[in-house]
Amino acid sequence: MGSARVFGDNINTDYIIASKYKSKVMDVTALVPHVMEDIRPGFAATIAPGDLLVAGENFGSGSSREIAARVLREAGLSAVLARSFARIFFRNAINVGFPVLEVDTRGIEEGDRLELDLSSGVLRNMTRHWDRAVATLPPVMLEILRDGGLAAHLRKHRGFAFAARGVNRG
Repeated sequence: MGSARVFGDNINTDYIIASKYKSKVMDVTALVPHVMEDIRPGFAATIAPGDLLVAGENFGSGSSREIAARVLREAGLSAVLARSFARIFFRNAINVGFPVLEVDTRGIEEGDRLELDLSSGVLRNMTRHWDRAVATLPPVMLEILRDGGLAAHLRKHRGFAFAARGVNRG
């Protein structure tokens, strides 16, 4: 469970972490203080572990670098919930072990207490007392997330374990 941290539509990767940092700094922890600073200065210092970033349409457009997803995870956010994602950001997030889920985010306000159940595909707004279905991820993506990302999954299983077990690739 965490608090909703609400942003709008079209949050691109340069808003997540400005290119003036991501092209020069390789240590993701050094980038955390700069998360979203161009649109909400000081935001990173207000994140509590487990908070969920909530956005509208087209979250993560722009650069194809995975650093945008990595820095959100490193900042302590537990997931991004949005009405839609840029495809490359979505794949990068799963690959680095960071949950990103499509859901109708209208009606979620800053500070709402949210509970996300990935396995059942349910988002609960404890503040406003409603449940909402979340677009469920295919089993292969859930397994990659459980393992901490694609590289961790490959190291752990010495390859694609889900392919060997016949897991539905969704």
